[in-house]
Amino acid sequence: GVMITASHNPEEDNGVKLVDPMGEMLGPEWEKYATEVANVPGSKLDVTLQELTKNLGVTSLQSSRVVFARDTRPSSPVLAAALEAGIKAAGAQCQNFGLLTTPQLHYIVRCINTNGQYGKPTEEGYFEKLSEAFVKLRNIRKAKKMKTLEVYNTCLYLDAANGVGAGKIPILQSKLGDLLKISLVNDGSGKLNHECGADFVKVQQKPPTGVNMVPGQRWASFDGDADRIVYYFMGVTDNRFYLLDGDKIATLVAGYLKDLVQETGLSLNLGLVQTAYANGSSTRYITDQLKVPVACVPTGVKHLHHKAQEFDIGVYFEANGHGTAIVSNSSYNLLQKTSQNTSISDHQSEACDLLLSVIDLINQTVGDAISDMLLVEMILAAQDWDVEQWNKAYTDLPNRQLKVKVKDRSVIQTTDAERKASSPVGLQSAIDESVAKYTHGRSFVRPSGTEDIVRVYAEADTQSAADKLANEVAVLVYKMAGGIGEKPKLH
Repeated sequence: GVMITASHNPEEDNGVKLVDPMGEMLGPEWEKYATEVANVPGSKLDVTLQELTKNLGVTSLQSSRVVFARDTRPSSPVLAAALEAGIKAAGAQCQNFGLLTTPQLHYIVRCINTNGQYGKPTEEGYFEKLSEAFVKLRNIRKAKKMKTLEVYNTCLYLDAANGVGAGKIPILQSKLGDLLKISLVNDGSGKLNHECGADFVKVQQKPPTGVNMVPGQRWASFDGDADRIVYYFMGVTDNRFYLLDGDKIATLVAGYLKDLVQETGLSLNLGLVQTAYANGSSTRYITDQLKVPVACVPTGVKHLHHKAQEFDIGVYFEANGHGTAIVSNSSYNLLQKTSQNTSISDHQSEACDLLLSVIDLINQTVGDAISDMLLVEMILAAQDWDVEQWNKAYTDLPNRQLKVKVKDRSVIQTTDAERKASSPVGLQSAIDESVAKYTHGRSFVRPSGTEDIVRVYAEADTQSAADKLANEVAVLVYKMAGGIGEKPKLH
């Protein structure tokens, strides 16, 4: 699969995301080939491709099929036409699915390559699978004659980042009825990702520009291609902005799944995977309160996804709101077999059936804002929680992220899942000295994967302390790693 999108980036940017045959992200071993092809001059492209097919033992592309889709950027149609011409020139088959979210294309690729076992390989099949699972899970409460919802409100306010996800919400809404009422803003009539969307809300720690939030309302934001989601609200008593990012979503999902796994009576290995950007409070809460194993990996969904596959049920989320849960085939088969076992208790059988429906609600191929939104809403309804109750599980440590322009980002090398700088020499010890001055202080630096900047992350017990620590570390990076442009100022 090929998805034409630049995700959470500005409207004028564009690019492609490549999807492997199981609907997952392209394996690292293929990245070097993609990088090589992307960087050769046009005059040498044919020779490069011929050498590549020869070295990889590719004899014919006639039975190969590439499915592709695009987002709503003005540059996407011409790139889609170029892609289609390239696929045909290579002698392969192709199918254009038009406007889709990135996760929808991932879903379709897996459906095709599992011969429909994962679902119907169409956009309609995607909506059917998710909506049917959501409706079933929400109606379980009614079937069991549980008390009516007293705290959870079915109204959700959604910022769709003026992206491709905006056009999909009315289709979803038509299948959900009154179980979830979505009020849409940034519905595609404005500029894509401009002062709105998940990335803006996460980094700026404030609502999208032009949004007037009423205290207590539950809000969420997608990014431009709908593979990220964050939640947020304005406090009823203090009128403060509260962000429920990927860490908060991960803990909500992991806690719910842990309880459900226990009810099945099966010894399934549940784990949660984070990156260095995960808030320290979330890691402590998961480890100490939920008693769920936590693994830390380098930044990047490919690392998270790969690590999550080591668990029977692996939950992963980046703090930016990109994440999902993965269930191994053996665990899924065991749940199916156990749910039909007449010798176990009704309670166990129902728990297995419930967990199977939850799995149907999850897009396991990649982070999916629509799927994750339905999962969060289902869990909040099942617990009868509002956003305030969800947020009270633990309190995030205040944090700050900064960027430092450098001459050459490769000067920065990291280790320990990017939590420590191994070069330049002396930088990590200098960071450690700064961190030691702050209560609950933590900071790390890592080079950008795409441009010559170094990203700085810091957290501490107060926002002013986190800001000061971030600035101190930014100054250290500028001095020791070849900073260029305006020098960061100590606050």
